[in-house]
Amino acid sequence: MWNVLIVDDEPPIRSELHYLLERDGRCGEIREAGSVTEAVTESLDERPDVIFLDISMPGTSGIKLAETIRSLKRPPVVVFVTAHAEYAAKAFDLDAVDYVLKPIETRRLANALARVEAALESRDARGTRSDVSRIVIDKGDHKAFIPVSDVIYVEAKADDSFVVTTQGSSLVSESILSLERRLEKEGFIRVHRSYIVNPEFVHDVVVGANGLLDLELEQANTRVPVSRRRMSEVKAKLGIA
Repeated sequence: MWNVLIVDDEPPIRSELHYLLERDGRCGEIREAGSVTEAVTESLDERPDVIFLDISMPGTSGIKLAETIRSLKRPPVVVFVTAHAEYAAKAFDLDAVDYVLKPIETRRLANALARVEAALESRDARGTRSDVSRIVIDKGDHKAFIPVSDVIYVEAKADDSFVVTTQGSSLVSESILSLERRLEKEGFIRVHRSYIVNPEFVHDVVVGANGLLDLELEQANTRVPVSRRRMSEVKAKLGIA
C-alpha cells in the first residue's frame, strides 16, 4: 500500500482529497501538510510514495518543492492539484505524473491514481524514478528532450537555466541548484555559482594571472570560470595536481 502525503494550504481541499483517497484500496497511510515547510519535514521523515501537491501556496510554491524532492535518491511520485489549468505544462516539466484540477472530480482522480500506480511499478522495476538521463525543454507547442550526454555546460539565468549542448542552447525552467542535484549523478561539476560543466567537454584548463582557473570548452567555443571557493574540488575531479 502507498504512503501518501497531501500538501495544500486549504484545509477543506486536504479533507476532501483525504476522504477520496481513503476509499482507494491502494492508499495506506495518508498524511497532510499545510505548507511547503511541513511537507519537506514529512518528505524527509516519512518518505512518502506519492505526493498530491498544490502548486500555488503562500510563501514557497509547490513548484519549488517539486524541484527539491526530485533530487532525492528515491523521489516520490508527484501529482499536482491546482485550480489553474495553465500550470499543466510546468507540472510535466517537473516529472509530475499527472495534474488534477480543483474542484476535484472522482473520475479524474481515478485516472491520476492509475498513472501513479504505473509510475510506482516502473520506479520499483528500475530501482529509482529519477529521470536524470535527459532534460525536458518546453518548446511552446511541444516538448523536446536533451540527452544529458549532449550537455556541455549549464549557466544560471535568474530562476531558470541556460543549457548549452552540442546541438545548440535552450532556456530551461529549472534552477541551477535543481539541475546540479540531478546532474552530479552523471559526473557533472559545479565550478561556479553560475556554472555547471560536463568534464567530458573540458578541452583545456587556463590559469589566469590571479591564479584562478578558466575551463576551455572547445565545442561551445567559450571559457567558463572556476570560483576560488570551488577550485580545489574542481582540480581534484579533473585530476589536476
